[in-house]
Amino acid sequence: MSDVSATMDLRRRDAADKLRGRTRYTIDRYLPGMLHAAVLRAGVPAGRIMRLDTSRAARMPGVRAIVTAADAPGMIGIGIADHPLFARDVIRYDGEPLAAVAAVTLAQAQAALAAIDVEIEPLPAVLTMADALKPDASLVHPDWRSYEVLLEGSARGGNVAWEATVVRGDVDAAFARPDVEIVESCFRVGRQNHVAFEPRAVVASYEDGRFHIETSTQVPWGIRNATARLLGVPASQVRVTVPPVGGGFGLKFDLAVEPFAALLARASGRPVRLVNSREEEMLTCLFRENADIRIRSAVTREGDIVGREAVVLMDCGAYGGEQIFLTTMTAHTLGGNYKLGSVRMVSRAIYTNTAPNGAFRCCNGVYNTFALERHTDEIAARIGMDPLAFRRRNVLGDKDLGATGQIFEGDVLGPMLERMDTLRDAAAPPPARSDGRLYGRATTVGTWFVFVGPSAATVNMNADGTATLVTSGVEIGSGSMMQSLPQIVASTLGIAPEHVVVRAADTDAAGYDVGVGGGRTTVSLGAASLSGAQEVRTKLLKVASEMIEAAPDDLVMRGGRIEIAGAPGSGRTVMEVATRAQALGGPVSGTGAFTGAGVPAMPGCVAGHFIDAIDIPVFAVHDCEVAVDPETGHVEVLSYRVVQDVGRALNPRAIHGQIQGGVVQGLGYALHEEVTIGSNGRVCQNGFETYRVPLALDVVPVEISLYEGAPSIGPLGTKGAGEVPILNVGAAVACAVANATGKRVQALPLTPPRVLELLLDRTQDLALSHIADAWTDNLIRSYQTAHDK
Repeated sequence: MSDVSATMDLRRRDAADKLRGRTRYTIDRYLPGMLHAAVLRAGVPAGRIMRLDTSRAARMPGVRAIVTAADAPGMIGIGIADHPLFARDVIRYDGEPLAAVAAVTLAQAQAALAAIDVEIEPLPAVLTMADALKPDASLVHPDWRSYEVLLEGSARGGNVAWEATVVRGDVDAAFARPDVEIVESCFRVGRQNHVAFEPRAVVASYEDGRFHIETSTQVPWGIRNATARLLGVPASQVRVTVPPVGGGFGLKFDLAVEPFAALLARASGRPVRLVNSREEEMLTCLFRENADIRIRSAVTREGDIVGREAVVLMDCGAYGGEQIFLTTMTAHTLGGNYKLGSVRMVSRAIYTNTAPNGAFRCCNGVYNTFALERHTDEIAARIGMDPLAFRRRNVLGDKDLGATGQIFEGDVLGPMLERMDTLRDAAAPPPARSDGRLYGRATTVGTWFVFVGPSAATVNMNADGTATLVTSGVEIGSGSMMQSLPQIVASTLGIAPEHVVVRAADTDAAGYDVGVGGGRTTVSLGAASLSGAQEVRTKLLKVASEMIEAAPDDLVMRGGRIEIAGAPGSGRTVMEVATRAQALGGPVSGTGAFTGAGVPAMPGCVAGHFIDAIDIPVFAVHDCEVAVDPETGHVEVLSYRVVQDVGRALNPRAIHGQIQGGVVQGLGYALHEEVTIGSNGRVCQNGFETYRVPLALDVVPVEISLYEGAPSIGPLGTKGAGEVPILNVGAAVACAVANATGKRVQALPLTPPRVLELLLDRTQDLALSHIADAWTDNLIRSYQTAHDK
């Protein structure tokens, strides 16, 4: 089979309807007799529930059902089951759910919330990771030992929800060498809100003993299983379908509002709609986590990194959630990019009495890349080497070891740096600058990976020559479900992508899938779809060979026909063959499944990790030029260039759109988006009036070069392209600002006040006193145990 036709600039089939407002998202769903729900949330960050009386609220006009913790007995989590649906006895963050109400109108539901009698005894709260790690700190989860552990191998204790370590080689010996410079850097980043246009929303119903949940999510199977666990019912009693999703970015990779609506639907016997307000999205959003990072490196004067150690503290908020899993990623983001002689790292998820955090595009990677690339510039300055020369010397290449001891294949980052040199050199020289601003440029590298995981797909061949693709994949705006998957199926069957119908996700109709995110759609679902399409192809070729009187190996499928190779116009149409095949043997279908190959890591190198090594590494090189106004602190991005490793670009047009969008989203993280938490534990930014996102005038055109040919186990050599564009942006902007100002940049975002403080020397070097000087003192598990596990 020739797969040449798989590569094309295919337009999104859903674009016109979305632009014209015709697409029906979850928030547009209405069912006959539907009730409206609202959630009562705590107004303190820590407290004990002394009384919760819903009797008066139940008598309010229009109220049809009220549910509380007694109706949801289960606990959920990743790695450890620490999260109830409603607060039980103890409140752990401002905004934690206490009860939910369903009424005929939303106004009636909200009025009933106000009628619920609640008495809360305030408790001491820990709002920062520094406070949470103090010896005498209040415990967010005093009963943490009683929680069910879902993945063995991690260390836990006190306010440390999860601890993952990497230990490879003798780091102490590397730092003791007489021929090395020891460079230490500290960094801090804040939270970031996803600001998806469509808030989290659900419509749930309960019929014939089963729940049907229509929801805006990236993980239909995850919602199915977690809802069942919380409600204490078999997973088979929950069906999840997903309309088009109005933006996810990781926000919708976890459970949100679904169980509330499901419980209320069962209690009331009517469909229930629950939609978060924008304020609820801002106050209880699963933000990109804030983090504190310390890195130390031992580097020879020639520029070799012989030893590195790092401590990463990730604020998971009141519950472990996705941060438990994300502790794994530090090994591959902060431990990526460069060859390391020996290395030890610890990544810790810390409980605080704040709203839970979660996954956000290139989760964990964006801030670790910022820290690593700023640290790299500081190393180069210390040893007197050009930063680009240092990178060229040290970037990972063929047969090099990653932090966990996995062996990388192919020289990718080195040639990508050369490609960026070509782009930069070809640019027109900048005009003379005499406006008093400070100018700087930086080039950064980044390592990400495609989270593979299991996927399934079924391809049904229709008698009219079209195909239907059934998966649990979700269209979240990236276009993969509308572009790359139809392209893969169509090229295999010799038909046009427009003739491949993609069915919306439905857990009753499709096999298990981890979810859409992590750049995995084209890879995992694509591989499963390819396998299913190949089975259909084999069946059609067998029937066609009898119709055409030629061996199947002599036939090709192209242009909607099955023909003898080298004889265009011969043979029959796919429709004719499909009709004949269906008449002879019944419906023609094929199924496919895929999961990661499982790349080996060095035995005994890691502890507490969900992924010891990565199946599909993805690399990026970004170049940024900025101008800094010394009077206002305003940073303007003058130019931005990206060289991105895509494996193979099935749809260059779509990838360009993802890169442009990812860079703009990264500029928000780097320059504008700041979340602060008040002394009352509440997020201070509760809407667009107080949370600054990039605007049209902040957008800079991105010059893009797609780097193809790097090794990949993805179908047709592909890699995920939607996740990685944001990876380097904070790093590139921060390094460029540091070069422009000559100041040490240690924190993001670089808002005008923060930049002015740098320029006026009013910012002291960041000292993370809650991170111990000795790396081993930052562990619950002893060094020897971490090394041996």
